Amino acid sequence: MPENKITSLFNIKYPLIQAGMIWASGWRLASAVSNAGGLGIIGSGSMYPDVLREHIQKCKKATDKPFAVNVPMLYPDIEKLMEIIVEEGVKIVFTSAGNPKVWTKHLQENGIKVVHVVSSVKFALKSEEAGVDAVVAEGFEAGGHNGRDETTTFALIPMVKEKIKIPLIAAGGIGTGRGMLAAMVLGADAVQVGSRFVASHEASSHPNFKEMVVKAGEGDTILTLKELAPVRLLKNKFYQDIERMYQSSPSKEDLIGLLGRARAKKGMFEGDLEEGELEIGQIAGLIHEIKPAAEIVKEMIKEFERAKAEVAQL
Repeated sequence: MPENKITSLFNIKYPLIQAGMIWASGWRLASAVSNAGGLGIIGSGSMYPDVLREHIQKCKKATDKPFAVNVPMLYPDIEKLMEIIVEEGVKIVFTSAGNPKVWTKHLQENGIKVVHVVSSVKFALKSEEAGVDAVVAEGFEAGGHNGRDETTTFALIPMVKEKIKIPLIAAGGIGTGRGMLAAMVLGADAVQVGSRFVASHEASSHPNFKEMVVKAGEGDTILTLKELAPVRLLKNKFYQDIERMYQSSPSKEDLIGLLGRARAKKGMFEGDLEEGELEIGQIAGLIHEIKPAAEIVKEMIKEFERAKAEVAQL
């Protein structure tokens, strides 16, 4: 595969990036994806500062390839996380859920490439203005926290491509080589894949959750809790509880009370499939097997190349 804007920016073999997902993306997954030629990401959103340091150090021992850290900017101890990232010599940071202007310059002054995750053209332009090195444009098919506008990846990528000059990474509903090719035909320089890597051996998510992802079909996920922060979930008892509450026109405080604390940890990390919050993308309907991360990368690239050859004959 020839070098492009993203592979040269990150010094990786393939334009394939593993998303930094809470409770799933520890050092084992990040290093496995990086060793396979993609860009692995440690998801710091579920980590205390000392835990993040441990994951970075273990990742550095497990791979000599580039890897990144994802930092949701709503994190309460973000200053400590950023300090650790700089101290440990991390070279790439993906920021999300916040204003990219706050940390971009500081990180770049410390030799770090910065990528910001957006869900709209407006925020892509704000990110470019803030000086980031690239953006991830994520359609509403994606799992976890999501954009309010419900713009699909197929619509979002060409609209963002039309407006920005910096490299563009597509995310949301991509978990196959064919999906990867489609996103790049629409103008993306690379893809970010989350849900497919949840169902990998190296993901730190609970085996119960992985099995539920594999069993999920079309229509088994839904975007909800828009009043707090839109999130795509598998339909389980917790989701049914949300639906029942909506029937009585709940206040924002009512929804916060139902959500409580550590609901995502309960579901994705501890494996409580009834009371836990199970965040996954619509692409779950195409995930049928739990595999090693390296095998997922290999299969996606092989399918990408095969599909590219088929398209050339159309």
